[in-house]
Amino acid sequence: MSRTKKCPGRTAVAVAAGCALAVLTACGGEAGEDAGGGTSGSDGFTVGLLLPDTHTARWATADKPLIVKRVKELCPDCRVTHAYASADVATQQQQIESMIADGAKVLILDPVDDKALRSSITRARDAHVPVVSYDRLAEGPVSAYSSYDSEEIGRIQAKELLKAMGPKARGGQIVMMNGDPTDPNTRDLMKGALSVLEGKVKIARSYYTAEWIPENAFRNMSAAIAELGANRIDGVLSANDGLAGGVVTALKAAGSKPLPPVTGQDADLSAVRRIVKGEQYVTVYKSFEAEAAAAAEMAVALGRGEKLDAIAKDRVSNDTNKEIPAVLGPLVPVTRDTVKDTVVKSGLHTVSQICTPALEAACRNAGLIE
Repeated sequence: MSRTKKCPGRTAVAVAAGCALAVLTACGGEAGEDAGGGTSGSDGFTVGLLLPDTHTARWATADKPLIVKRVKELCPDCRVTHAYASADVATQQQQIESMIADGAKVLILDPVDDKALRSSITRARDAHVPVVSYDRLAEGPVSAYSSYDSEEIGRIQAKELLKAMGPKARGGQIVMMNGDPTDPNTRDLMKGALSVLEGKVKIARSYYTAEWIPENAFRNMSAAIAELGANRIDGVLSANDGLAGGVVTALKAAGSKPLPPVTGQDADLSAVRRIVKGEQYVTVYKSFEAEAAAAAEMAVALGRGEKLDAIAKDRVSNDTNKEIPAVLGPLVPVTRDTVKDTVVKSGLHTVSQICTPALEAACRNAGLIE
Protein backbone atom coordinates (compact mmCIF):
# COMPACT_ATOMS: atom_id res chain seq x y z
CA MET A 1 0.00 0.00 0.00
CA SER A 2 1.28 3.43 -0.86
CA ARG A 3 2.49 5.63 1.95
CA THR A 4 0.93 8.63 0.25
CA LYS A 5 -2.69 9.34 -0.48
CA LYS A 6 -3.81 12.07 -2.85
CA CYS A 7 -6.90 13.96 -1.82
CA PRO A 8 -9.36 15.73 -4.14
CA GLY A 9 -8.78 19.39 -4.74
CA ARG A 10 -5.01 19.25 -4.46
CA THR A 11 -3.47 22.59 -5.38
CA ALA A 12 0.08 23.47 -6.30
CA VAL A 13 2.05 25.84 -4.15
CA ALA A 14 2.41 29.25 -5.71
CA VAL A 15 5.95 30.55 -5.75
CA ALA A 16 7.46 33.76 -6.95
CA ALA A 17 8.64 33.76 -10.56
CA GLY A 18 12.29 34.08 -11.24
CA CYS A 19 13.44 32.63 -7.92
CA ALA A 20 17.21 32.29 -8.28
CA LEU A 21 18.99 29.07 -7.35
CA ALA A 22 21.97 30.26 -5.32
CA VAL A 23 24.97 27.94 -5.37
CA LEU A 24 26.21 27.42 -1.83
CA THR A 25 29.01 25.30 -0.45
CA ALA A 26 27.79 22.41 1.69
CA CYS A 27 29.75 21.47 4.80
CA GLY A 28 28.78 18.00 5.96
CA GLY A 29 27.92 17.73 9.63
CA GLU A 30 28.25 21.45 10.27
CA ALA A 31 25.48 23.84 11.17
CA GLY A 32 25.14 27.49 10.29
CA GLU A 33 22.79 30.42 10.31
CA ASP A 34 21.25 31.48 7.02
CA ALA A 35 18.33 33.86 7.44
CA GLY A 36 19.60 36.65 9.64
CA GLY A 37 17.74 39.09 11.79
CA GLY A 38 17.86 37.00 14.94
CA THR A 39 14.72 36.41 16.94
CA SER A 40 14.36 39.81 18.55
CA GLY A 41 11.16 40.73 16.69
CA SER A 42 7.77 39.87 18.12
CA ASP A 43 7.17 37.46 15.26
CA GLY A 44 10.64 35.90 15.17
CA PHE A 45 11.78 32.39 16.04
CA THR A 46 14.33 29.83 14.88
CA VAL A 47 13.63 27.23 12.18
CA GLY A 48 16.02 24.28 12.13
CA LEU A 49 16.78 22.78 8.69
CA LEU A 50 18.31 19.28 8.67
CA LEU A 51 19.47 17.85 5.33
CA PRO A 52 20.80 14.31 4.83
CA ASP A 53 24.10 14.61 2.96
CA THR A 54 26.47 16.71 0.89
CA HIS A 55 26.93 14.45 -2.15
CA THR A 56 23.43 15.15 -3.52
CA ALA A 57 23.83 18.43 -5.35
CA ARG A 58 20.27 19.71 -4.96
CA TRP A 59 20.39 20.12 -1.16
CA ALA A 60 22.93 22.96 -1.26
CA THR A 61 22.17 24.41 -4.69
CA ALA A 62 18.37 24.41 -4.55
CA ASP A 63 16.54 23.25 -1.43
CA LYS A 64 18.51 25.08 1.24
CA PRO A 65 18.62 28.54 -0.37
CA LEU A 66 14.99 28.28 -1.46
CA ILE A 67 13.77 27.32 2.02
CA VAL A 68 15.81 30.10 3.63
CA LYS A 69 14.51 32.65 1.13
CA ARG A 70 10.87 31.69 1.64
CA VAL A 71 11.14 31.64 5.44
CA LYS A 72 12.63 35.12 5.32
CA GLU A 73 9.82 36.36 3.07
CA LEU A 74 7.18 35.01 5.42
CA CYS A 75 8.90 35.91 8.66
CA PRO A 76 11.57 38.62 8.40
CA ASP A 77 12.50 38.25 12.07
CA CYS A 78 12.88 34.46 11.85
CA ARG A 79 16.23 32.73 11.65
CA VAL A 80 17.13 29.48 9.86
CA THR A 81 19.92 27.28 11.17
CA HIS A 82 21.01 24.37 8.98
CA ALA A 83 23.01 21.16 9.21
CA TYR A 84 24.10 18.40 6.81
CA ALA A 85 24.27 14.88 8.26
CA SER A 86 26.86 13.33 5.91
CA ALA A 87 24.41 10.42 5.40
CA ASP A 88 24.97 9.34 9.01
CA VAL A 89 22.02 8.61 11.31
CA ALA A 90 23.90 9.24 14.55
CA THR A 91 25.08 12.61 13.26
CA GLN A 92 21.55 13.64 12.34
CA GLN A 93 20.23 12.51 15.71
CA GLN A 94 22.82 14.69 17.42
CA GLN A 95 21.94 17.63 15.17
CA ILE A 96 18.24 17.31 16.06
CA GLU A 97 19.05 17.24 19.78
CA SER A 98 21.34 20.26 19.38
CA MET A 99 18.74 22.31 17.53
CA ILE A 100 16.08 21.52 20.13
CA ALA A 101 18.49 22.46 22.93
CA ASP A 102 19.38 25.70 21.12
CA GLY A 103 15.74 26.76 21.04
CA ALA A 104 14.52 25.92 17.55
CA LYS A 105 10.75 26.30 17.53
CA VAL A 106 10.15 24.08 14.49
CA LEU A 107 12.27 21.66 12.44
CA ILE A 108 12.33 20.87 8.70
CA LEU A 109 13.85 17.39 8.49
CA ASP A 110 14.95 15.34 5.50
CA PRO A 111 15.72 12.07 7.33
CA VAL A 112 18.78 9.99 6.60
CA ASP A 113 16.80 6.97 7.80
CA ASP A 114 13.04 7.22 8.21
CA LYS A 115 12.80 4.57 10.94
CA ALA A 116 15.97 5.21 12.92
CA LEU A 117 15.00 8.83 13.57
CA ARG A 118 11.62 7.98 15.07
CA SER A 119 12.84 8.45 18.65
CA SER A 120 14.38 11.83 17.78
CA ILE A 121 11.11 13.02 16.25
CA THR A 122 9.25 11.83 19.33
CA ARG A 123 11.75 13.78 21.44
CA ALA A 124 11.00 16.88 19.37
CA ARG A 125 7.25 16.38 19.82
CA ASP A 126 7.70 16.02 23.58
CA ALA A 127 9.68 19.28 23.57
CA HIS A 128 6.77 20.97 21.68
CA VAL A 129 8.90 21.34 18.55
CA PRO A 130 6.84 20.29 15.48
CA VAL A 131 8.66 18.52 12.65
CA VAL A 132 8.00 19.07 8.94
CA SER A 133 9.24 15.95 7.16
CA TYR A 134 10.88 17.01 3.90
CA ASP A 135 11.28 15.03 0.67
CA ARG A 136 11.27 11.72 2.60
CA LEU A 137 8.49 10.78 4.99
CA ALA A 138 9.88 9.94 8.41
CA GLU A 139 8.26 7.60 10.89
CA GLY A 140 7.01 9.01 14.16
CA PRO A 141 4.84 12.00 15.12
CA VAL A 142 5.68 14.38 12.27
CA SER A 143 3.38 17.39 11.93
CA ALA A 144 3.55 17.93 8.15
CA TYR A 145 5.13 16.66 4.94
CA SER A 146 6.39 18.35 1.77
CA SER A 147 7.43 16.13 -1.12
CA TYR A 148 6.15 14.22 -4.16
CA ASP A 149 4.34 10.97 -4.86
CA SER A 150 7.31 8.60 -5.17
CA GLU A 151 5.23 5.74 -6.53
CA GLU A 152 4.11 7.99 -9.38
CA ILE A 153 7.73 8.95 -10.07
CA GLY A 154 8.56 5.24 -10.37
CA ARG A 155 5.66 4.74 -12.76
CA ILE A 156 6.76 7.69 -14.90
CA GLN A 157 10.34 6.41 -15.04
CA ALA A 158 9.20 2.92 -16.04
CA LYS A 159 6.79 4.15 -18.73
CA GLU A 160 9.46 6.41 -20.24
CA LEU A 161 12.01 3.59 -20.16
CA LEU A 162 9.68 1.24 -22.02
CA LYS A 163 8.96 3.97 -24.55
CA ALA A 164 12.68 4.45 -25.17
CA MET A 165 13.31 0.70 -25.46
CA GLY A 166 10.97 0.41 -28.45
CA PRO A 167 10.55 -3.21 -29.63
CA LYS A 168 12.68 -4.42 -26.69
CA ALA A 169 10.00 -3.19 -24.30
CA ARG A 170 8.56 -6.68 -24.73
CA GLY A 171 10.98 -9.36 -23.59
CA GLY A 172 14.13 -7.21 -23.28
CA GLN A 173 16.26 -7.25 -20.14
CA ILE A 174 16.96 -4.35 -17.85
CA VAL A 175 18.91 -3.48 -14.72
CA MET A 176 17.26 -1.67 -11.81
CA MET A 177 19.53 0.71 -9.91
CA ASN A 178 17.51 1.50 -6.80
CA GLY A 179 18.28 3.95 -4.00
CA ASP A 180 19.29 3.37 -0.41
CA PRO A 181 17.30 0.54 1.21
CA THR A 182 16.66 2.60 4.37
CA ASP A 183 14.96 5.39 2.40
CA PRO A 184 11.16 5.08 2.18
CA ASN A 185 11.29 6.78 -1.21
CA THR A 186 13.32 3.84 -2.51
CA ARG A 187 10.59 1.39 -1.62
CA ASP A 188 7.88 3.54 -3.17
CA LEU A 189 9.88 4.22 -6.34
CA MET A 190 10.43 0.49 -6.79
CA LYS A 191 6.78 -0.28 -6.18
CA GLY A 192 5.67 2.23 -8.79
CA ALA A 193 8.24 1.08 -11.34
CA LEU A 194 7.52 -2.61 -10.88
CA SER A 195 3.80 -2.04 -11.34
CA VAL A 196 4.63 -0.98 -14.91
CA LEU A 197 7.61 -3.22 -15.72
CA GLU A 198 6.56 -6.62 -14.42
CA GLY A 199 5.32 -8.91 -17.16
CA LYS A 200 6.88 -6.79 -19.89
CA VAL A 201 10.66 -6.99 -19.48
CA LYS A 202 13.11 -9.24 -17.69
CA ILE A 203 14.69 -7.58 -14.67
CA ALA A 204 18.08 -9.20 -15.05
CA ARG A 205 19.68 -7.51 -12.03
CA SER A 206 18.34 -5.26 -9.29
CA TYR A 207 20.54 -3.40 -6.83
CA TYR A 208 20.16 -1.18 -3.80
CA THR A 209 22.63 1.69 -3.75
CA ALA A 210 23.90 2.54 -0.28
CA GLU A 211 23.45 6.20 0.66
CA TRP A 212 22.47 7.07 -2.95
CA ILE A 213 26.18 7.51 -3.76
CA PRO A 214 27.02 7.55 -7.51
CA GLU A 215 30.26 5.63 -6.94
CA ASN A 216 28.22 2.78 -5.45
CA ALA A 217 25.96 2.83 -8.51
CA PHE A 218 29.09 2.65 -10.69
CA ARG A 219 30.26 -0.47 -8.84
CA ASN A 220 26.82 -2.08 -9.04
CA MET A 221 26.52 -1.35 -12.75
CA SER A 222 30.04 -2.62 -13.41
CA ALA A 223 29.08 -5.89 -11.72
CA ALA A 224 25.94 -6.17 -13.85
CA ILE A 225 27.94 -5.54 -17.02
CA ALA A 226 30.49 -8.19 -16.04
CA GLU A 227 27.73 -10.75 -15.54
CA LEU A 228 25.40 -9.85 -18.40
CA GLY A 229 27.64 -8.28 -21.03
CA ALA A 230 28.00 -4.60 -21.96
CA ASN A 231 25.71 -4.83 -24.97
CA ARG A 232 23.11 -7.18 -23.54
CA ILE A 233 21.46 -4.61 -21.30
CA ASP A 234 18.46 -3.03 -23.01
CA GLY A 235 17.67 -0.38 -20.40
CA VAL A 236 18.47 0.83 -16.89
CA LEU A 237 15.83 1.98 -14.43
CA SER A 238 17.94 4.35 -12.34
CA ALA A 239 16.18 5.86 -9.33
CA ASN A 240 17.76 9.33 -9.55
CA ASP A 241 20.16 11.43 -11.57
CA GLY A 242 23.14 10.92 -9.28
CA LEU A 243 22.87 7.15 -9.69
CA ALA A 244 22.30 7.61 -13.43
CA GLY A 245 25.66 9.37 -13.61
CA GLY A 246 27.39 6.34 -12.08
CA VAL A 247 25.46 4.01 -14.40
CA VAL A 248 26.40 5.93 -17.55
CA THR A 249 30.05 6.12 -16.51
CA ALA A 250 30.17 2.35 -16.05
CA LEU A 251 28.47 1.71 -19.40
CA LYS A 252 30.87 4.02 -21.23
CA ALA A 253 33.89 2.48 -19.49
CA ALA A 254 32.73 -0.96 -20.66
CA GLY A 255 32.38 0.24 -24.24
CA SER A 256 28.62 -0.15 -24.47
CA LYS A 257 27.45 1.15 -27.87
CA PRO A 258 24.90 2.46 -28.29
CA LEU A 259 24.17 3.28 -24.69
CA PRO A 260 20.88 1.80 -23.47
CA PRO A 261 18.23 4.25 -22.22
CA VAL A 262 18.77 5.31 -18.59
CA THR A 263 16.25 7.04 -16.32
CA GLY A 264 16.64 9.45 -13.41
CA GLN A 265 14.92 12.11 -11.37
CA ASP A 266 15.67 15.61 -10.00
CA ALA A 267 16.68 17.29 -13.28
CA ASP A 268 20.23 17.87 -12.02
CA LEU A 269 22.26 20.07 -14.38
CA SER A 270 24.70 17.23 -15.11
CA ALA A 271 21.77 14.94 -15.95
CA VAL A 272 20.20 17.50 -18.28
CA ARG A 273 23.54 17.75 -20.07
CA ARG A 274 23.67 13.97 -20.38
CA ILE A 275 20.14 14.00 -21.82
CA VAL A 276 21.14 16.60 -24.41
CA LYS A 277 24.17 14.46 -25.32
CA GLY A 278 22.04 11.33 -25.62
CA GLU A 279 23.68 9.54 -22.69
CA GLN A 280 20.63 9.60 -20.41
CA TYR A 281 17.12 9.27 -21.77
CA VAL A 282 14.90 10.90 -19.15
CA THR A 283 14.78 12.62 -15.79
CA VAL A 284 11.72 13.51 -13.74
CA TYR A 285 11.56 17.22 -12.96
CA LYS A 286 10.20 18.10 -9.57
CA SER A 287 9.80 21.76 -8.77
CA PHE A 288 12.21 22.34 -5.91
CA GLU A 289 10.71 25.82 -5.58
CA ALA A 290 7.27 24.37 -4.85
CA GLU A 291 8.59 21.74 -2.44
CA ALA A 292 10.77 24.20 -0.56
CA ALA A 293 8.08 26.86 -0.44
CA ALA A 294 5.56 24.41 0.98
CA ALA A 295 7.97 23.28 3.68
CA ALA A 296 8.82 26.85 4.63
CA GLU A 297 5.17 27.92 4.70
CA MET A 298 4.15 24.98 6.88
CA ALA A 299 7.12 25.48 9.21
CA VAL A 300 6.34 29.17 9.73
CA ALA A 301 2.66 28.41 10.30
CA LEU A 302 3.48 25.70 12.84
CA GLY A 303 5.97 27.99 14.55
CA ARG A 304 3.20 30.53 14.95
CA GLY A 305 0.76 27.91 16.21
CA GLU A 306 -1.44 28.15 13.12
CA LYS A 307 -3.36 25.39 11.35
CA LEU A 308 -2.20 24.07 7.98
CA ASP A 309 -5.56 23.66 6.24
CA ALA A 310 -4.99 26.57 3.85
CA ILE A 311 -1.55 25.27 2.81
CA ALA A 312 -1.75 21.47 2.85
CA LYS A 313 -4.53 19.94 0.74
CA ASP A 314 -3.11 16.39 0.67
CA ARG A 315 -2.84 13.79 3.41
CA VAL A 316 -0.22 11.05 3.89
CA SER A 317 0.26 8.33 6.46
CA ASN A 318 3.15 6.83 8.40
CA ASP A 319 3.34 4.44 11.34
CA THR A 320 1.99 7.04 13.77
CA ASN A 321 -0.48 9.24 11.93
CA LYS A 322 -2.85 8.40 9.09
CA GLU A 323 -3.74 12.02 8.34
CA ILE A 324 -0.53 14.03 8.10
CA PRO A 325 -1.07 17.38 6.31
CA ALA A 326 0.98 17.33 3.13
CA VAL A 327 1.79 19.10 -0.11
CA LEU A 328 2.67 16.75 -3.00
CA GLY A 329 4.11 18.64 -5.93
CA PRO A 330 3.71 18.18 -9.71
CA LEU A 331 5.94 15.81 -11.71
CA VAL A 332 7.18 16.33 -15.29
CA PRO A 333 9.28 13.88 -17.38
CA VAL A 334 12.12 15.59 -19.26
CA THR A 335 13.63 14.14 -22.42
CA ARG A 336 15.89 15.64 -25.06
CA ASP A 337 12.87 16.90 -26.98
CA THR A 338 11.33 18.65 -23.97
CA VAL A 339 14.33 20.22 -22.18
CA LYS A 340 13.54 23.66 -23.60
CA ASP A 341 9.86 23.58 -22.63
CA THR A 342 10.45 22.20 -19.12
CA VAL A 343 13.59 22.94 -17.14
CA VAL A 344 14.66 25.91 -19.28
CA LYS A 345 11.20 27.46 -19.41
CA SER A 346 10.77 27.05 -15.65
CA GLY A 347 14.08 28.80 -15.00
CA LEU A 348 15.67 25.80 -13.26
CA HIS A 349 18.59 25.83 -15.71
CA THR A 350 19.52 28.35 -18.39
CA VAL A 351 20.59 27.48 -21.91
CA SER A 352 24.03 28.93 -21.15
CA GLN A 353 24.38 26.63 -18.15
CA ILE A 354 23.39 23.56 -20.13
CA CYS A 355 25.15 24.31 -23.40
CA THR A 356 28.85 24.29 -22.65
CA PRO A 357 31.19 24.68 -25.66
CA ALA A 358 31.59 20.89 -25.80
CA LEU A 359 27.81 20.50 -26.09
CA GLU A 360 27.25 23.14 -28.77
CA ALA A 361 26.41 20.69 -31.56
CA ALA A 362 24.19 18.57 -29.30
CA CYS A 363 22.36 21.68 -28.12
CA ARG A 364 21.69 22.71 -31.72
CA ASN A 365 20.24 19.28 -32.44
CA ALA A 366 18.07 19.57 -29.34
CA GLY A 367 16.78 22.99 -30.44
CA LEU A 368 18.32 24.83 -27.52
CA ILE A 369 20.50 27.10 -29.63
CA GLU A 370 20.40 28.15 -33.28
